[in-house]
Order: sequence, then structure tokens, then C-alpha cells
Amino acid sequence: MPVVFAVAADPGGRDVVYTAVDAKPKTTRRLRRLANIEADPRVSLLVDHYSDDWARLWWVRADGVATIHDDGRALESGRRLLRAKYPQYQSVSLDGPVIAVAVHRWSSWHP
Repeated sequence: MPVVFAVAADPGGRDVVYTAVDAKPKTTRRLRRLANIEADPRVSLLVDHYSDDWARLWWVRADGVATIHDDGRALESGRRLLRAKYPQYQSVSLDGPVIAVAVHRWSSWHP
């Protein structure tokens, strides 16, 4: 599923990818992505770039362990980083949990 994200290093220097459940309308209050993380916190996030010029294609994948935060430092850090990166979050409420992915491996490809 598509998500918006921000990346920062934790106090130990490990990369953490943050995403949040925002106030945009959802079809259900019990989101599958949260249930999936609770059942198995191992996740992968993929960022790709498409171009008609295939020499310009690329992707980056972050593999890690996700945790769901309803309060605390990770919640506030994630919200702060997302608001700084995406001006839309100045007017869209970030009142849901933040998902923090502690990245264990980065991989990438480009021609």
C-alpha cells in the first residue's frame, strides 16, 4: 500500500522510517496494515522511480521491524518529521498512530 514517509537516525545511529495513520477518510477504523504489523512486524518498504527512459529507472528497499506508537517519543518524532517534509500535514490532522520501521537492511537497483 502506498504511504508517505520520513527517515531519520535513532540515537544509536540506525535508520528509522516513519509513516503515520492520518485523518484522511478510511473505509474502516481497524486498518489491515496495523493488524498485519501486530501479527508479523517484519516489513519491507519500496520506493521506486519510473521513467520512459529505462536508463533512469531505480528502486530502493528498506527491510526492517515495524512498531506501532500511540504515544511517546517515536510518535512525536514521526509526526514532527512528517509535518516538516509534507506541507499538507499542516492542515491534515495526524491524530492516529505512527509506524516506526527500524531498518536492518537497505538494498537498491539502478541500471
